[in-house]
Amino acid sequence: MDEVSGVRDGRVVASDYMHFAKLRAAAKFNLASSGVADCALADIAPEAADLVLHDSAGYGWPPLVETIAERFAVDPACVVVPGGGCSFANHLAMAAIVNPGDEALVESPGYELLASTLSYLGARVRAFERDPATGWWLDAAATAQRIGPATRLVVATNLHNPTGARAEASEISALAQAAPHFVIDEAYLELTFEGGRPHTAFTEEGDIVVTSSLTKAYGLSGLRCGWILAPRPLAERMRRLNDLFGVKAPHIAERLAVVAFGRLPALRARASALIEPNRAAYREILGGHPALDQQVFDDGTTVFPRLRRGDGDGFFRLLTETFETSVGPGRYFGRPDHIRIGLGGDPLATREGLTRIAEALQAWEIGG
Repeated sequence: MDEVSGVRDGRVVASDYMHFAKLRAAAKFNLASSGVADCALADIAPEAADLVLHDSAGYGWPPLVETIAERFAVDPACVVVPGGGCSFANHLAMAAIVNPGDEALVESPGYELLASTLSYLGARVRAFERDPATGWWLDAAATAQRIGPATRLVVATNLHNPTGARAEASEISALAQAAPHFVIDEAYLELTFEGGRPHTAFTEEGDIVVTSSLTKAYGLSGLRCGWILAPRPLAERMRRLNDLFGVKAPHIAERLAVVAFGRLPALRARASALIEPNRAAYREILGGHPALDQQVFDDGTTVFPRLRRGDGDGFFRLLTETFETSVGPGRYFGRPDHIRIGLGGDPLATREGLTRIAEALQAWEIGG
């Protein structure tokens, strides 16, 4: 194996982005994270009876499965709860669909872990473009033209990671009809449920598979509560395949997830109290910055501006070493001249981080 690139026999066997997120993103002002800041156990207020370590349930604790099924008005047989958050939900969903040598189309810019996982699974990964000139639109017609006889799977995110763009339901439906299988990660869509009313692209009949979690929108990363909504036969295939991977989720996390689902209105209010002032601060401090070419959307926790000069890695070094602030370098999302900025943190710290980004951009231009 090439230890530097994380490639073995032509397959990716490591995620550069996750290595960055775990070990290199830390800074006094960390704006590299894409989710809502972690909440405390007190925010979900479990009772002593919820803190149970063990259960004999085989393929997901029934109350958790039923809670998710009721929330999205689907048959519990369509719900898979493997543990491991949305990241592992994506892995399991794609592993149940693709075979070595199959072609998979993945959006670009996009979340590196999706493409890396597909490469690890032996798929031949090709990109389909989301164009900034159209607001990073998910263009079903253009994407369908890239689907060929070898294409087994199309993968996308909604809200789009890294830009925050929201896909139209009509485009998702059209692309699902064109693709043999379509997996769409809806983890960030949780942020858009007005009045707490959830919605999803999943339908029980068809080839759409949806993944999501409680992590990005609610600050519940520690629970690793991710789920898959899939047609019944495919959902059963995923449950059986997980016998080779995670086997079953930690039961105490499943119980706490059910408690958290009952606290979602309060958790959503907490998320809004973080994101809304941060988005306003971004527009105030960086929204019209001459060094950036960008679109700032009303949804989501991230902004993905293009640097008019230079590359994201160079800017990241300047930003972290001199200004004690971090962002996500754009090469991890397929755009080296971009940076991803997170808006889910503490408002005071985020405002200071944004101010330091503005100062770094000034130094970046002067150092030209």
